[in-house]
Amino acid sequence: MKLWRSVVGKLWMTILFLVSFVLSILTFMLLGFFEQYYVDRAEEDLTQVASKIARVMEEHEDQSLARSISWEIVDPLTKVIIAQDDDHYWYSPSKGEVIDIPLSFLKNDKELSKVISNQETVIKKTEYSSIMEGGDEFKEIIIVGVPFTSQVGEESAVFLYQTLDAVEQTTDQTTRLIFLAAGIAFMLTTFFAFFLSSRITSPLIKMREAAFEIAEGKFETRLPVVTHDEIGELGTAFNKMGKQLKLNIDALRQEKEQLSSILSSMVDGVITLNRNGVMQLSNPPAERFLQAWYYEQGMEENLEKAVPIEMRELFGRVVSFEGEQLIEMDFQGRNWVVVMSPLYNGEQIRGAVAVIRDMTEERRLDKLRKDFIANVSHELRTPISMLQGYSEAIIDDIAETEQEKKEIAEVIYEESLRMGRLVNELLDIARMEAGHIQLQEEPVNVHEFIERVVRKFHGLSKEKSIKLSYYCENCEEHMISFDPDRMEQVFTNLIDNAIRHTDSGGTVVVKANIIENGFKVDVQDSGSGIPNEDLPFVFERFYKADKARTRRKGGTGLGLAIVKNIIDAHQGQISVHSKINEGTTFSFFLPRK
Repeated sequence: MKLWRSVVGKLWMTILFLVSFVLSILTFMLLGFFEQYYVDRAEEDLTQVASKIARVMEEHEDQSLARSISWEIVDPLTKVIIAQDDDHYWYSPSKGEVIDIPLSFLKNDKELSKVISNQETVIKKTEYSSIMEGGDEFKEIIIVGVPFTSQVGEESAVFLYQTLDAVEQTTDQTTRLIFLAAGIAFMLTTFFAFFLSSRITSPLIKMREAAFEIAEGKFETRLPVVTHDEIGELGTAFNKMGKQLKLNIDALRQEKEQLSSILSSMVDGVITLNRNGVMQLSNPPAERFLQAWYYEQGMEENLEKAVPIEMRELFGRVVSFEGEQLIEMDFQGRNWVVVMSPLYNGEQIRGAVAVIRDMTEERRLDKLRKDFIANVSHELRTPISMLQGYSEAIIDDIAETEQEKKEIAEVIYEESLRMGRLVNELLDIARMEAGHIQLQEEPVNVHEFIERVVRKFHGLSKEKSIKLSYYCENCEEHMISFDPDRMEQVFTNLIDNAIRHTDSGGTVVVKANIIENGFKVDVQDSGSGIPNEDLPFVFERFYKADKARTRRKGGTGLGLAIVKNIIDAHQGQISVHSKINEGTTFSFFLPRK
């Protein structure tokens, strides 16, 4: 930065200009004063000397002696003319370089002629031209004329004059002294002005540097306070400001981090929009919502921070009605509810905040609740109707023979068993999903356990002409810890389902494999298979790919849900793979404890 553009330069130049202006005026005034002072003193001195000579000439009878005395009174720079008349006048002897002025010059001057004619004292400053060394020179002289009466009674006059060279010399010397003093004063002023301005602006420069550091985020910057004047107080205020600013910034940062943490940990999505409907802020759930919408629209992610058209329309309604608005949106197989409220800046709306909630799970659970009630009612209605009908047949004596009554009783018994199984399975799955299942784990020989469970289904498989086989790799003498009763329920459900959904002549294979971190089981059949659209839902309660066929085969739709809950309780995993008319494979894995 250039000096004259800085505060130091401006303050320094201002002080120098003021001091220079004052010194200039003072110098000119002093020069005029001293010049006039010396002239006045010279006129006063000449008047006193002239009056003294006039008295001497009046008091002495011996005029020659009086003139001698008069010559001794004047100094070498002064010339005396004693004029008695036009023919009698005397000049004082020349003691210095003083020019001789003819008496006629004095008498021809109107003012000086009054000295003799009117007997008046005259003081005059005039110019006199003389020929000196072959050239014209004008001399400025002071002439004082004092009248007196000579001893013979004639009106006479004494003229004293001297050039102003002495005054000019004195004035020149005084001028040099004044200019010397002014120069010294100017130099001292320059030094002290620069020193003072530097001392004043040095804290300001440090304050400027500190302000830039604070602007860069260095809020711990502090100014040294070395004075107790206004600048020191300004430095103290600056330090307090920096400290308070750091506290405020830290508080804002903490609030921002807290708000960011809250937004990031929220299950619901949050989007803020400005007055023009442009998105400004979003949290991760909202980003997932937008990404799903971008994919649905075939757009690139975060393209100009675009928001769905439905939300823009909702924003328009929020701004128009200045109140909360709500819409529901469905895309990518999920259901979203968007609640938008206005944000105010004083009394004006400065934007809006939208809360986005993924209601897919809630809708699914609500549907499951409704389906559960419908399925339970449907599953219980058939056996209850049959129990009611056959009971009425017995009461109305429709069955006449013992054989008919026995057949009716068997139907009632089977339907009551079916209702009991349904109720027990509902109770089991309710306890499991509520987390009340308690496993009684113990080391079990895997080979013997699976072989025993598979043996129970040999009769059923032979009855349906289905080949049931079992294979186990690395199972001999291996012990795995699990709850045998619960795992037997798992095997029973999977093998029973495989047999029931496999036609005569088909195969059902149970494969087990002991691996390093647990054991894996596959229950594979060659049945009709499960459609691809039904595979994601086979482990849900009461879900049946073919409800009519399943009911004919005695299924309730709860077996696979129970199986999944038991496997989950053992920290295992279960999956299903199927192809239509080729078969289905259920696979589960239990980790080694």
